[in-house]
Amino acid sequence: MSGKVRVFVFIDALGWKQVERFGFLGDLLPNRRKIEMQFGYSCTAIPTILTGERPAVHGHLAFYDYAPNKSPFKKMRFLAPFLRPRGFWRRGRVRNQLSKCVKRLYGFTGYFQLYGVPIERLPMLDYCEKTDLFVRGGLAPVKNLADVWSEQGVKYIISNWRLPEAENFREAAESFRAGAVDRAFVYSAAFDALQHDNVGRDDVLGPRIEKYAETIRGLHRALVEGGRPFELTVFSDHGMTPLRGTSDAPAALAGAGLVWGVDYASAIDSTMARFWWLKGDAEKKVRAAFANFPGRWLTEGEMRYHGIWREDHKFGDAIFLSNAGVQFIPSDMGVKPLNGMHGFDPADEDSDACWLSTESVPDDVRRVCDYFSVMTRA
Repeated sequence: MSGKVRVFVFIDALGWKQVERFGFLGDLLPNRRKIEMQFGYSCTAIPTILTGERPAVHGHLAFYDYAPNKSPFKKMRFLAPFLRPRGFWRRGRVRNQLSKCVKRLYGFTGYFQLYGVPIERLPMLDYCEKTDLFVRGGLAPVKNLADVWSEQGVKYIISNWRLPEAENFREAAESFRAGAVDRAFVYSAAFDALQHDNVGRDDVLGPRIEKYAETIRGLHRALVEGGRPFELTVFSDHGMTPLRGTSDAPAALAGAGLVWGVDYASAIDSTMARFWWLKGDAEKKVRAAFANFPGRWLTEGEMRYHGIWREDHKFGDAIFLSNAGVQFIPSDMGVKPLNGMHGFDPADEDSDACWLSTESVPDDVRRVCDYFSVMTRA
């Protein structure tokens, strides 16, 4: 296909506040807009970016859901009694190695990590990212970016998320110089981890943002050298909120005399706790246990607005969202707080994502879910 080359660079966690603070590429990409984050985490935002659909449709809100009838881990109930002592199996390096073993055992091709999920609960849980989201059919039955670009007959590259970002940037630049592609989706994930550890530290974030600016300028030069007209856009999925406190959900639930798998089931992430009621009085007791936690229970109206309401309650019967900056510790994600976290209320000013481009920003690009329609326009 001849015509304009369209390049989309996705920098995970490059928030609007960082873009504004450091004047990121204001000369090269003068057309810019603050974007409302998709409610959830990167595991929510990436499927939203790749399909243009919300979690209620593509099915990805957080990694784990309570689904005993659909759990792929049912056979692991025989393994749990042998995983003693529990403290050993909660160590980060041990969990990482165990995660690799489980991924190979089940043939998962997507990103997989056990994080802090208790092993004995796995047979009652389902995992959403069993397949590689970026390849054709990766989010079936919903069509993703690779599906649509293939149907459109364009020559394209989509970064391999398993490779170092420097290699993905290099591959993209070589393709642009050769005039070999019509569309490109270049994915950079490293800034997210840097922000988790160093949010608010200009001495650390500033040099990395400057390095990204140099890299994007390099892509721009490669496009010029390729000799074809082009448009270049950089976007993100969310920002990062500094740590302001913690809440101990397991202690509160245990203090209320509630037993997981008997009275209730839960998936407690860093910023939200999702519950399924197994006994009639469980909801009342859980809400009482959470009464003094900083945060709120989401209404059905809020869940519908954020695209996370499902009639089958796949994502939970109820969701408690922490106030911005307050992390659940310990949680199913880990036992220590991070200096920064995302996944709070999208209205929080630290949550805003960004869209930066050589072209005018389309009027209909206001939320992360709007990116897809721009990337797939003929």
